[in-house]
Amino acid sequence: MDVYDTMVSCDFLVRRNEMAMLAGVEPQAWREGYQRFEHMLNTGQLTKAEGFERILRGCGVEPRPDLVRALLDKDRELLFATTRLYDDVLPFLTGLQSRGIKIAIVSNCGEYTRELLVERGVAALADALVLSCEVGAAKPEAQIFRYALEQLGVTAGAALFVDDQPGYCAGAVALGISTVQIVRGEMDGLVPAAGTTVVRSLPEVEAMLWG
Repeated sequence: MDVYDTMVSCDFLVRRNEMAMLAGVEPQAWREGYQRFEHMLNTGQLTKAEGFERILRGCGVEPRPDLVRALLDKDRELLFATTRLYDDVLPFLTGLQSRGIKIAIVSNCGEYTRELLVERGVAALADALVLSCEVGAAKPEAQIFRYALEQLGVTAGAALFVDDQPGYCAGAVALGISTVQIVRGEMDGLVPAAGTTVVRSLPEVEAMLWG
């Protein structure tokens, strides 16, 4: 299962605006700077500190150590403050666990996500946390899916993957993994990946599993 917008909602707009304000740059400039280094951050090629230093330089701001430290602290604070666990997540995971179903959390993310999953009670219900920043690969790359399958000791044909992003779902489908796209809100013009089933909640996934 994916994390962001699948298990938890996160107000990325608030995070971006507050980070930009602290950095002393325009929100759009901060967004563009983050996007430039997002893949490197998500795959562990850059630490958050290194990424923030590069973003600041790209925005014409001197990356003073005290400013970088403040941004790191604010980034963690905002992640925890603006993230909410969907109500159906813990019952869903508990139900899977009670039936002996192995669970891997597969997320494109940077630092602090493991800590967040522990704090929200998700990590204790998973057999493996497969976080892109730790394994060096990100969805939809085959490597991260294969790593998750190896951690669980299951084949692609015996697995089910749940994610909100059609592109990431397509990556799982390409490996022969049964895939469900969860849409918590509006579709926003996204076209579901071929070979996926679209649901609106995790109880619908349960119904698929148990018939």
